[in-house]
Amino acid sequence: MAKILITGGTGLVGSRLTEMLLEKKHDVLILSRKPKNKNEYKWDISKNYIDKKAFENITHIIHLAGAGIADERWTQERKKIIIESRVDTANLLFEKVKEHKVKLKGFVSASGIGYYGAITSDKIFTETDKVGKDFLGEVCEKWEDAAHQFKTLNIPVSILRTGIVLSKKGGALEKMKLPVITPLGSGNQYMPWIHMDDLCEMYVKAIEGKLIGIYNAVAPEHQTSKTFSKILAESVGNPFLAIAAPSFALKLVFGDMSKILLEGSRISSEKIKKINFKFQFPTLKMALENLF
Repeated sequence: MAKILITGGTGLVGSRLTEMLLEKKHDVLILSRKPKNKNEYKWDISKNYIDKKAFENITHIIHLAGAGIADERWTQERKKIIIESRVDTANLLFEKVKEHKVKLKGFVSASGIGYYGAITSDKIFTETDKVGKDFLGEVCEKWEDAAHQFKTLNIPVSILRTGIVLSKKGGALEKMKLPVITPLGSGNQYMPWIHMDDLCEMYVKAIEGKLIGIYNAVAPEHQTSKTFSKILAESVGNPFLAIAAPSFALKLVFGDMSKILLEGSRISSEKIKKINFKFQFPTLKMALENLF
């Protein structure tokens, strides 16, 4: 049984992951700016503070904290917040683990498939490919570098480069489930996705020491914006309109952030499959049937 400290534990992924870890009889502690429950401990990044009690006898840290990539337009100030909310928090965890001489068995960090850049290409990206030369690539590279420093303390590091997370509550699906569902832009950009429970199971495997290193956290099936939208419309019983939402309109509304809607390449899941990870929801149809 592990004793796990989670950042971002009350968020979309963190909430479901906490449920699954507790079901497997692990102890779960959560860092919160405003602790309310007995398993929550205060942290304050602006004051470089984390309650020392949060580190007592913990075996693992799962780092999920970070401002939402798609929550607001990417102003310079917002870009700074997106990076710092991931990197500064990881740096603070590192300093406190070192200061309190915490003997961790593993540090597990979220990352994103944005590591490879927001581009549409024929390439299928694997974990060994180079970082993209855009804002998303910069975010993920700095995020992962902050996680890798735990190796200097002889702590195993696991990183999950995550695609679009499909969940019953909130997240991307909530925004996509419109009265009339349409593709975006050209409709030909790929949308790497993963069911929430498959993603959380990957975190469980990381805690169990079976996922050391970097892994793409995406389902094995590839879908474009066009095919994804059509399957989603069928699953929820809403009309599907093949005429895509025009790129210029999305750029006007979302600015630079529109890249995450209009661009996307295929991401390989072969590495995680080779260690015998079994996807519970390998196809989009199966995932949506479960969720809806």
